[in-house]
Amino acid sequence: MAPAPGEGDPTWFLDRSHAPEHCPHRTDAAMVATIVALRRRFPHCGPRKLLAMLERKAPWQDWPAASTIGDILKRAGLVEAIRRRRPALNQARPVMATAAANDEWCADFKGWFRTGDQRRVDPLTITDNHSRFVLAIKITAPTMAGAKPVFTAAFTTYGLPLAIRCDNGSPFGSRGAGGLTRLSAWWLKLGIRPHFIHPASPQENGRHERMHRTLKNRPHRRRQRMSASSSDALTSSSVTSMRSVPTKP
Repeated sequence: MAPAPGEGDPTWFLDRSHAPEHCPHRTDAAMVATIVALRRRFPHCGPRKLLAMLERKAPWQDWPAASTIGDILKRAGLVEAIRRRRPALNQARPVMATAAANDEWCADFKGWFRTGDQRRVDPLTITDNHSRFVLAIKITAPTMAGAKPVFTAAFTTYGLPLAIRCDNGSPFGSRGAGGLTRLSAWWLKLGIRPHFIHPASPQENGRHERMHRTLKNRPHRRRQRMSASSSDALTSSSVTSMRSVPTKP
């Protein structure tokens, strides 16, 4: 007990811990040990499953709530902290009515697959949104270094579009400042507006995804037995066969 004022103790006025010395509803130590032991036995079970197992084993016992069991496991160091992902930026996503070629391009990395020699390939596809003309299909790394040469070649051959519609994943978009990456910032420097679709909304780039279905059906039987070196030649032949009207935008 702190001495009364004037009794000579110079620390009587200092702030002390406000935590209660005794908590009447604290979980019993033996019950805590049982919960921790059960978790160590079943490390993949969460608080609700552990509570169901405890109630099945001893239904007469007044077990703590699942949230309390979670706190007990956290204090015991048996729960890994989950890193929360930053939500995607809610950017303006204009729907552009294209009236001519090069008004808007569509770009995306088609779903990756493995070749017969077990090498992963990532096809980058670019189309014109107005004419649906296939501008490029190139197997390259989904990075700035891999994608930039493909776009450079397309810009040189077909000119600069007014905008490029793409998803907000790497290497096109990010959760950083303005949702930009080095690739989309480069587009802006060239006067090209990036049109990002909503997360997990491929239907907003439906024309391009429909082209992906055709592209997938053409080499489907061959891609499992081909090597990574021959897969690039296959995409080149796919571009040629898919261009039913070979007119540049």
